[in-house]
Amino acid sequence: MTLPTATYRIQFRNGMTFDRASGLLPYLKTLGISHLYASPIFTAVSGSTHGYDVTDANEIDPALGGRAGFERLTESLAAAGMGLILDIVPNHMAASPENGWWRDVLAFGRQSAYASHFDIDWSEPLTLPQLGQDFDRALADGELRITLDETHGNLALGYFETLLPLNPRSYGAIANRLDDPVATRMAEAAAVTSGENFNRAMRDILFEGGDRAVLRQKLDDISRDRDFLGSLHEGQHWRLIHWKKAARHLSYRRFFEVTGLVGTRVEDPAVFEDMHRLVIELVRHGKIQGLRIDHVDGLAEPKAYLHRLRDAAGPDTYIVVEKILGAAETLPESWPVAGTTGYEFIAALSELFTDGGGLRILDEAYRSLAGETGHLEESRRIAKQLMVDRNFAGETDRLASIAAGIFPELKRDEIATALSELLIAFPVYRTYGDGGPLSWQDSAVLAGTASQVMPRLDDRRALDHVLKLLEGKIEGDAAHEFRIRFQQLSGPVMAKATEDTLFYRYNRLLAANEVGGEPGKAPGGTEEFHRRMAERARLQPHGLSASATHDTKRGEDARARLYALSEGADVFAQAVERWREMNRPWLKDLPDGIAPEANVEWMLYQALAGVWPEDRDGRQTEELRDRFTDYAVKAVREAKLRSNWTEQEAAYEEAVTTYAASLVSPENDAFHEDFERVLQPFIAAGYLNSLSQTLLKLTAPGIPDIYQGAEGFDFSLVDPDNRRPVDHQRLMAWLSEAGPIAKLQAAALKQRIVSIGLQLRQRHPALFAKGDYLPLKVTGNRRDHALAFARVHKGDFAIAAVPRLMFGWLDPGVLFAGPEFWEDTAITIPSPLHGLKADLVTGKTIEPGGSISVAALLGSQPVGLISPI
Repeated sequence: MTLPTATYRIQFRNGMTFDRASGLLPYLKTLGISHLYASPIFTAVSGSTHGYDVTDANEIDPALGGRAGFERLTESLAAAGMGLILDIVPNHMAASPENGWWRDVLAFGRQSAYASHFDIDWSEPLTLPQLGQDFDRALADGELRITLDETHGNLALGYFETLLPLNPRSYGAIANRLDDPVATRMAEAAAVTSGENFNRAMRDILFEGGDRAVLRQKLDDISRDRDFLGSLHEGQHWRLIHWKKAARHLSYRRFFEVTGLVGTRVEDPAVFEDMHRLVIELVRHGKIQGLRIDHVDGLAEPKAYLHRLRDAAGPDTYIVVEKILGAAETLPESWPVAGTTGYEFIAALSELFTDGGGLRILDEAYRSLAGETGHLEESRRIAKQLMVDRNFAGETDRLASIAAGIFPELKRDEIATALSELLIAFPVYRTYGDGGPLSWQDSAVLAGTASQVMPRLDDRRALDHVLKLLEGKIEGDAAHEFRIRFQQLSGPVMAKATEDTLFYRYNRLLAANEVGGEPGKAPGGTEEFHRRMAERARLQPHGLSASATHDTKRGEDARARLYALSEGADVFAQAVERWREMNRPWLKDLPDGIAPEANVEWMLYQALAGVWPEDRDGRQTEELRDRFTDYAVKAVREAKLRSNWTEQEAAYEEAVTTYAASLVSPENDAFHEDFERVLQPFIAAGYLNSLSQTLLKLTAPGIPDIYQGAEGFDFSLVDPDNRRPVDHQRLMAWLSEAGPIAKLQAAALKQRIVSIGLQLRQRHPALFAKGDYLPLKVTGNRRDHALAFARVHKGDFAIAAVPRLMFGWLDPGVLFAGPEFWEDTAITIPSPLHGLKADLVTGKTIEPGGSISVAALLGSQPVGLISPI
């Protein structure tokens, strides 16, 4: 296996094509990137902005340049000596008629060749949550019609633009209502044709003769017969339902709450082969060197899947999984992968740059205005209860039904209560029992969860029985299904309750509300960071080290700035009181209370602080207003308190967006003047935090992953804001500058540090792939403000030194504190590293010895990267 030395994540679509990506390769090569890391490239629904809604797993999307464009990209990569890591999506596909497999299932039901490709409960017709109202009302309002789908060659039930293929057995009933030779021939052919030949036969009939316009008119005419249309609907393999009913009644497994994404059954070897045919071909032909597995926790049997994938892809393919690890959780050792995509690295950075004392001050100020939402654990439980009782009510109910069938001696409501409490208390995303006994880690998770649940139950019999199912102590198909489905549900409950609900309700410090983060955990400082990195070096030295992804809640540099709020907590808390008073005229008194409420105001001031530009013009102000108000709407919907995605409260959302827009309005001069004055030391400390976390990512255990454009500063908000086009021309211009470090603007300085670090990794791959992680002791009065470590391998070494907690110690526009700040602070250097060294950031020589003066190293530059001469 050729390990990457650094990856660069490209989000295809939104203007990024294969040919455009090929044009970036000279720049990325110069920057020091070894592997392009691509978002999904297989054909997705029309207009997809992300590619995770795949419609054809064996076709490269023509919208990106198709197979020919992909071949040009891989040829360019090979010529540059670079590799390609591809993001693949085994857990789900688009539940769309554009998906040929799904369309076949809609037409033929359980008789479809692809019926077993999707995770469908065939005890009832397939539910399709497409309607904006109940079926009877949609029918009465004339929203449904029988029509031709000329693109695919079939008769369809049309609901606005959506065309759903009809059961071929319906064709005869339709033809009997028409006096049309084309419809008659279609019905005759439908009676004797099936499978892949069906649509071809129908298209031949449609296009070989007859007037299709006349046929469409006749179909429109019979569509006015509501009784016939209702009867036709009853004859399908599917049933249309109101989209709001999906949470409580859906006959297929979805991706989280997204009904437009249907779960696939890659645990079936035949389905695995069908879904991976092209990607394995590309791997075996050397077009792809690595794979990123999206949402591995959604799979029925992740371990078995990964072993099957490893067998198919071979031992030389680099594989990482998208997996969010709990605070004390490690990746299962039996998985044949290099590691995760790096969310746990972001969590380690968060703890390092957050000041514990200041966090307590923030906590007191936040609780005084946030009310009940200011209590983390109570808010977490409420959010998980909401997911179990409402958002995933159907999935929870199905589990209860399975268990009730296994244990008829138990009351169903007792089973349901035990299940709900287990899901609410579950501390990690899932366990991994797939037929055999649980690992010791998973057994400990279940035991710990059960101990929390017991005091909440009047009778523990149901809990004991459910635990036996989860532990694999009861055999049988139903028991196996229960175990798998519980494991596939606990992850979505955790994710949606935490990342997409709690993190928009509990707003004490937004920088800590990150995917994989734990905002309630007290920061452990440098010792905890060293412990985590030593563990990382031991357990997944080749996993990706991310500081931003397409799923993170804000750009890495916005987060770095917001860390500083924990240092200047009293300054920020007092300022928020003042700003709330200044902007009080923008509050609106609604029947359910003032809008926005104090908790949302606190959130908005933080979010705005994270993205506030130092220099604004009219265009930037307008752009910021649009981005910020879009973020505000998403935030309050995700919080699900006074509005949400399914029940949008227009008056409340308008009040919030009006308030948010006022904060960036050019007319709000007094607020802007005060806001910018308060923000200056936070901006300065944020810049230094950004450079520090960048160097740590480049040198700590793991493979640094650069999210597109984040080699410069990235102050984006949550998606889709972070998928805006990147100005690579500007980045290329910066990289070509040969000026001294001291004269670079901050964003270009970050890029220069990235380049220096990545080129060092390319010159010394074994040092960073196999090297030990050695914490270095920092002494002196300012020792808590610096962190240093060495990477050591067979006599080779590199030393990284970064400042931290620098709020209030920086002059405006200066990215270092000066020698006088550091006083007697020094880094202790063990004897094997005593030789003559060079600081790669400035090129200065560092004399041999048992210590390095931090004043000399960081007194006139932001970070230090040292290598032997």
